[in-house]
Amino acid sequence: MRCRMNEDTGTDYIRAWQLSQVVDGGGIGIVEESKNINFTKGDFVISFNWPWQTKVILDGNSLEKVDPQLVDGNLSYFLGAIGMPGLTSLIGIQEKGHITAGSNQTMVVSGAAGACGSLAGQIGHLMGCSRVVGICGTQEKCLFLTSELGFDAAVNYKKGNVAEQLRELCPAGVDVYFDNVGGDISDAVISQMNQNSHIILCGQISQYNKDVPYPPPLPPAVEAIQKERNITRERFLVLNHKDKFESGILQLSQWFKEGKLKIKETVINGLENMGAAFQSMMTGGNIGKQIVCISEETSV
Repeated sequence: MRCRMNEDTGTDYIRAWQLSQVVDGGGIGIVEESKNINFTKGDFVISFNWPWQTKVILDGNSLEKVDPQLVDGNLSYFLGAIGMPGLTSLIGIQEKGHITAGSNQTMVVSGAAGACGSLAGQIGHLMGCSRVVGICGTQEKCLFLTSELGFDAAVNYKKGNVAEQLRELCPAGVDVYFDNVGGDISDAVISQMNQNSHIILCGQISQYNKDVPYPPPLPPAVEAIQKERNITRERFLVLNHKDKFESGILQLSQWFKEGKLKIKETVINGLENMGAAFQSMMTGGNIGKQIVCISEETSV
């Protein structure tokens, strides 16, 4: 979403927001009328490019019908844990994490209280990591990670030295790093990663205000560590793995229904509050997925 505020998003799969046009993003709604044979009144549908407005006419080819039973009626979960952020976390870990159950691997997650990070740490545990440490920006978030989501420890990067805290909390080093932020925090993590370890490049939010390529280059000293220790750091794009979406959604739904995947949202009501909600999300005001409800139709 931050990249869409630039004239050039730097990617070929999302387009920049256009001046004087309605802003859009991931959304879910209910069909009130349809001339498309694939949809009928009452269907719930999602879109990657849902305009920020209360009623809209959309091309049916841009919509996907969803089954509310998968989320026990919590429709907003299709925008988060049982949707693209959940798939990004799950498939990213499956494809790039190289986790082997029983091998005592340590995972570190940055941006750990966000939409992807809060899920990634839990999925790391579910897939076999013996220790998961999260990095976030407030004591409230740290407590939430450890008391609610099952993280073994959490670091508040705004308090104390991140590298020192990681050394204490990851005595066996770091085997898997789920990276949402880039920058100084990632440099500190990479410096403590083990031989033949793996970085899952989910996002680099600290770098999006800079005119740098994606993924951003590492500082020379950190790049040297990466090469010496044979640490993988490859670009990951969940849209390249659409063949795994159906099975991934079913797995996420199952974990949720079994109580193994805890889902946290920050919900704000009212289309008029969309701008404030977006600003809050960009400054770390959310825990879990940031959701704006613009209709009273929130559950079924």
